Amino acid sequence: MTTRHRIVPNLYKDSVALMAISSKLLAIEGLQGASVVMATPTNLDNLVGAGLGGELATKPSDLVVAVCGTDAACDAALALADELLAEQPHGDGGSVAEQPPSSLQMAAVRDPASNFALVSVPGTYAAAEAMKALRLGMSVMVFSDNVPQDQELAVKQYAARHGLMVMGPDCGTAIVNGLPLGFANVVRRGPIGVVAASGTGMQEVTSRIHNLGSGISQALGTGGHDLSEAIGGISMLEGLRALERDPQTQVIVLVSKPPSPSVAKRVLDEARAMTTPLVVIFLGADPASFSAGAIRGASTLAGAADLAVALASGRPVDTAKAGIDPAARGRLDDAARRMAPGQRFIRGIFCGGTFCFEAQLICRAEGIRAWSNTPVAGNPTLADIRVSREHTVVDMGDDEFTQGRPHPMIDPSLRNDRIERDAADPATAVLLVDVVLGYGSATDPTSRLLEVLGHARSSAKQAGRHLAVIAHVCGTDADPQNRKDTIASLQAAGALVASSNAEAASWAAYLVNRLASAEGARHV
Repeated sequence: MTTRHRIVPNLYKDSVALMAISSKLLAIEGLQGASVVMATPTNLDNLVGAGLGGELATKPSDLVVAVCGTDAACDAALALADELLAEQPHGDGGSVAEQPPSSLQMAAVRDPASNFALVSVPGTYAAAEAMKALRLGMSVMVFSDNVPQDQELAVKQYAARHGLMVMGPDCGTAIVNGLPLGFANVVRRGPIGVVAASGTGMQEVTSRIHNLGSGISQALGTGGHDLSEAIGGISMLEGLRALERDPQTQVIVLVSKPPSPSVAKRVLDEARAMTTPLVVIFLGADPASFSAGAIRGASTLAGAADLAVALASGRPVDTAKAGIDPAARGRLDDAARRMAPGQRFIRGIFCGGTFCFEAQLICRAEGIRAWSNTPVAGNPTLADIRVSREHTVVDMGDDEFTQGRPHPMIDPSLRNDRIERDAADPATAVLLVDVVLGYGSATDPTSRLLEVLGHARSSAKQAGRHLAVIAHVCGTDADPQNRKDTIASLQAAGALVASSNAEAASWAAYLVNRLASAEGARHV
């Protein structure tokens, strides 16, 4: 294998565009690795960690294309990168395209009504750009990650003092006035507003609300660090206040992984003083601990969406815990009967970090202790994140896997390789996977996955084993990839497709616990 680099001096492209280019390069046959990044010190270190580094004479303003593969594949990849990086916006039938503004100040002068900016630059520079936008009177979505904590606090405090909002840093998803931003799904407008400290958590809630027939007024991201003790929930509080003032919002949903206890109290105290009904999902927290008055607690992302839709429609809220429906139970029982002795483990392989987290919580509640690279409380940490052991649930979108390469929602090749390896383990009983649709995600997220699953199930059958595949598709039929078609293709490949991430994890837990009971009975 050959590793090659192309350095493009003084060319800036935002990280979303660069990830899309990287994904297109990786589709070239014979290419083993590809990354297109700005030449910041962090990105250069990440290239080294991904095996794509080298002695490069660069400046942070330069752009680096790094590829690894056969000579022919590298040649083709560099040529395609040159072509994609050189692409210019198209004019309208031959007219000269207007020169795009090269600064926030220029954009504000050209359109004084602009009141929102999206910042996607290397994290070292993101806070400075966000502050420029705030001083121009714009609220900001900061897509960039790796922003120092003190800088995040400074921009959020400035925004709060001036009646503005900062979504992020590391805010990957939002829907503002019906416009999907980052990794968001296509959902109808409606009466439910969402403030979320989790990108895929927001996607699950907003998509399910749409699929249940309701819609979204606004969906505001806060970034994953907002509810930490250091930041204090500034953006979640600002988002909560904005939705309380919004006449289109009849119900508010707050979404987060476990926040700092003191910050959770601050947010809930303010929420209790509001008139708009609220649904709160703080994953891992007991809903009963904050359910009171106008606040309803949920224990799952899907449950939060269900509660919000019921409240918005005026229907009675059903708080009874639903079990596995008889049809699904029958399919799971049949799968368990077909397993070979020794098959007993769940291998959960996720693109969405919050889906990985929620699946672990559900499995823990069913007595299943799973290893993970991002473990919930009580679960052990994998010594080698690339090697599964016993029950394992991994987040393939975590920084350790994405250094120097696109997120698996854009390029699922690493996720598919992991599925292939775990499927070959004779102890694997269930492959638990997510498929995330929407803008920013792979245009065809299942084609290679279906090949991998087909080969895995065929190989298992030849070895006398039955391999269960349980999947969940996050998205809507209005998404570019179409949820209905994606579900149909997975079912045609033999997968059991659940209606939510929580349901998929419950199915997996039920199946392996049934296997454990049967194994115990054989030894009595």
